[in-house]
Amino acid sequence: MPPFAKGSRFSQGWRAAGLMLHVTSLPGPYGVGDLGPEAVAFLDFLRRSGCRHWQILPLNPPSMGDSPYSAYSVFAGHELLVSPDLLVQDGWLTAEEAARARQAPSAKADFAKTIELKTALLDRAFEKAGAALTEREDFGRFDRQEAMWLHDYAFFRAMKADQDDRPWTRWPEPLKRRDDACLARHGTRLARPILRIKFGQFLFFEQLRRLKEQAAARDVKLVGDAAFYANHDSSDVWANQPLFVLDEQGEAGLMGGVPPDYFAENGQLWGNPVYDWAAAQNEKFAWWLSRLARNLALFDWVRLDHFRAFCGFWAVAAGETTARRGTWLPAPGAALLEAAGAPLNVVAEDLGMITPDVTELRRRFDLPGMRVLQFGFGPDQGTSLHAPFRIEPDNLVYAGTHDNNTTRGWFEQQLDEAARRRLADLAGHEVKADDAAWTLIRLAFLSPGALCLATVPDLLNLGAEARFNVPGTAWGNWTWRLTSLEALTPRLAERLANLAALSGRDDLTHPNLLTYG
Repeated sequence: MPPFAKGSRFSQGWRAAGLMLHVTSLPGPYGVGDLGPEAVAFLDFLRRSGCRHWQILPLNPPSMGDSPYSAYSVFAGHELLVSPDLLVQDGWLTAEEAARARQAPSAKADFAKTIELKTALLDRAFEKAGAALTEREDFGRFDRQEAMWLHDYAFFRAMKADQDDRPWTRWPEPLKRRDDACLARHGTRLARPILRIKFGQFLFFEQLRRLKEQAAARDVKLVGDAAFYANHDSSDVWANQPLFVLDEQGEAGLMGGVPPDYFAENGQLWGNPVYDWAAAQNEKFAWWLSRLARNLALFDWVRLDHFRAFCGFWAVAAGETTARRGTWLPAPGAALLEAAGAPLNVVAEDLGMITPDVTELRRRFDLPGMRVLQFGFGPDQGTSLHAPFRIEPDNLVYAGTHDNNTTRGWFEQQLDEAARRRLADLAGHEVKADDAAWTLIRLAFLSPGALCLATVPDLLNLGAEARFNVPGTAWGNWTWRLTSLEALTPRLAERLANLAALSGRDDLTHPNLLTYG
């Protein structure tokens, strides 16, 4: 098999670069990063640095442990990311009202405090909007266009609050089973909180739309991210129960996860129900196609997390406490991608236990994969697909991703002496902690991979304290923040721009692949 599919969008020598940063990691005066002025300033830095792609991690509302990969909805946006400054600009709030949510600069996000303060702001904006909200043409258009998921999500969140935040499996039986008369009765009773939740979604997606326009004006592309599974306690599962493997009580009949691997010796048991793929095929993948279309409308490209599960997924029986014991079951990924149409601006996250059928599926549909240099310095370096010299053009290449330690942390805490020697031999000089991250970034930029992405903590050569996420752990992640954009200096932008030019990743005369389609 050739290194890329015939006619691949990655077969013509196109090369580019970008940065990965979760929106909550941006600086700003409101506790966590948001979609406001600091996000636009980051776009300016990307433009100056020659890194014209921003990989944004999922923007959905977290349901557990602040993880964007475990959300109350795979369609909804996280209200926490709404910018108070833009609410003032648009007349929803006064500057004095917005100032009530200001917090002292901090290198760690305080999600609980920020949710409390920002929710109060959005409640205030909703009160001020009043009855006129439902008469607004833009709000009405949003309500109609997003009807496929929006009302279920708003009802779900309003009902969870009404039910003291109990999971939907512990709601009264008629609500749990979505009895039409019961839904109508409670929908009337909770009409006001349902409207409030829709209002928050309207603001979020309006601000995200503007951010994408600002990015396009700077020739910067947004790379979105979609979790594979829906969280069990989500509007997605509650509203679409036949699409998931559930028992008679609505609990997960089989749970998703992965077997033991590099990240976790007991595997990862996520607890969410797996998909009933026969039911999905019977409805011609309507839910999945709506989800893909929604993401591709919001972003220039979308990374599909856990892509291997489109071929086969690890299913663990209910009652297990780890993912060690499970079964591989098949999934109709080819049929789904056929139904979606091609080509798709989709990145396949093909890390972990990848079998030939996963690679075959990815290449059949001309999807780029992912390679991570931190995985490429083991004893098998000569044959590792993650070694810089073996990375193929149809891939995105990283020093490390959001699931890895920072590269400095990896060098200091995880790299043994033999691996350090291999790194030094490949770099052509002795590598120390102070230059470990830039050494790997340089190797990634110079590799054959079409699109190179560096995390901002690696760009700043930060240690393990700046790690985004530790897979297999539910709490304490996603809190790292830039305290100021001043850390992204003009000198740093120039250094990146020089590296992008040296490696052929900032040639604006070449057709930009990420505008494809």
